[in-house]
Amino acid sequence: MGLLSAPWSLLPSGTFLTMLALFFSVFALILDVMKRRRSCSRYPPGPSSLPFVGNILEVDFKSLTKYCSQLRKTYGDVFSVQFCWENVVIINGLKSVKEGLIAKSDDTSDRPPDILSKIAGFKEDSSGCPFDPNLMINSAVSNVICSIVFGDRFKYDDKTFLKVLAVFEDLIKSSNGLLAQLMNVIPALIHVPGVASDMARSQNNIFDFLRDIITEHKKTYDPNMKRDFIDAFLEEAEKEKGDPNSSFCEQNLLLTVADLFTAGTATTATTLRFGLLYMILYPDIQTKVQEEIDQVIGRERQPTMDDRASMPYTNAVVHEIQRCSDIVPLGVPHKTSRDTEVNGFNIPKGTTLMFNMSSVLKDESIWERPYQFYPEHFLDADGQFIKREAFMPFSAGRRVCLGEQLARMELFLFFTIFLQQLTFSVPRKQPRPSEAVMYCTFRSPPPYQLCAEVR
Repeated sequence: MGLLSAPWSLLPSGTFLTMLALFFSVFALILDVMKRRRSCSRYPPGPSSLPFVGNILEVDFKSLTKYCSQLRKTYGDVFSVQFCWENVVIINGLKSVKEGLIAKSDDTSDRPPDILSKIAGFKEDSSGCPFDPNLMINSAVSNVICSIVFGDRFKYDDKTFLKVLAVFEDLIKSSNGLLAQLMNVIPALIHVPGVASDMARSQNNIFDFLRDIITEHKKTYDPNMKRDFIDAFLEEAEKEKGDPNSSFCEQNLLLTVADLFTAGTATTATTLRFGLLYMILYPDIQTKVQEEIDQVIGRERQPTMDDRASMPYTNAVVHEIQRCSDIVPLGVPHKTSRDTEVNGFNIPKGTTLMFNMSSVLKDESIWERPYQFYPEHFLDADGQFIKREAFMPFSAGRRVCLGEQLARMELFLFFTIFLQQLTFSVPRKQPRPSEAVMYCTFRSPPPYQLCAEVR
């Protein structure tokens, strides 16, 4: 029996455990080296990384664009970093960003997995008084997308609506936090007790709200009368009923509606909050916008999109709000669907890509005053509006923002109506609000109050 015993059974137990630990350590180290090994020639350069953690210890996730700017000075417009075991290529500058997003769109339009979605279950009477405009703007903007997706609006004092907006705020904060970013690069964190449930709570609440609306739509669905996006989706689902490969399934409906609801509220509302902040910080610019509004529209009728062509200064201000606010500085991550090349560097299939949109929207070689709020960026010598190639707040290529046209209309109309009817200012005895933004991957203005006086 002794001759047949495993060799390690003859070792003292302490020695065996030491050898076992050493074996797994070496095995994990080999796996890490293999993962970090550049699998192709001309792979984008980058800083040296540590085993297992990569470059994550040197990253300030509250200032990713600053970190990218520092690396760009050393390694150029296309460089690589490693977040734990995830290889990431970061693309900077107008030329390289256009090549990656547009010219190589077929190769770079995949998305990395969304960890938060995976862990989530699928089951004005204050005139002159200081107030925070956040809730007012969120409610108004959200109701626009609600009309399109749900076929109905909510009253601003509707308790369910207010609760959902509060949950929505929590969702934005949690998904923009350090833990969410770490989970995207270290998916194993979802197995840590309590972490997944805490991160998924807000998203599950949103899903529950949307699931109830979808269920009600199914009960009242009439194929002869399409009320909204959900009805249009249900119609297509009925056509492809029985097809196992159909993408018109209930899970996709829920995820699509969630994307439209959250993205359709967050981006436009945040940009408008930046817009009002800039107006109270730069009252001379606000006055010039109001003068143009009075001249072109007056104060009696509501503005329309047809007015935009006759309002170059207002149009320039709206564009400068988007450029300066730069709310998604590193865009939404992409993933290569096959081996490709950008700026002469080879990028293998399955690589996560991040496009540094700040490097385009605030390029010192393109914009006269890249870090200042300066509407003249979009005006020629005669004061007429001009388009700028480097204006890419909606990204570009196949993954360009689906709601770009709606967002452009909302921003112009909301902003123009606000300034047509009201004048905004810093509350008396309050310090000038800060322009320092709060962000990890999504930039938003710091909390601030303003006064609104009827014109």
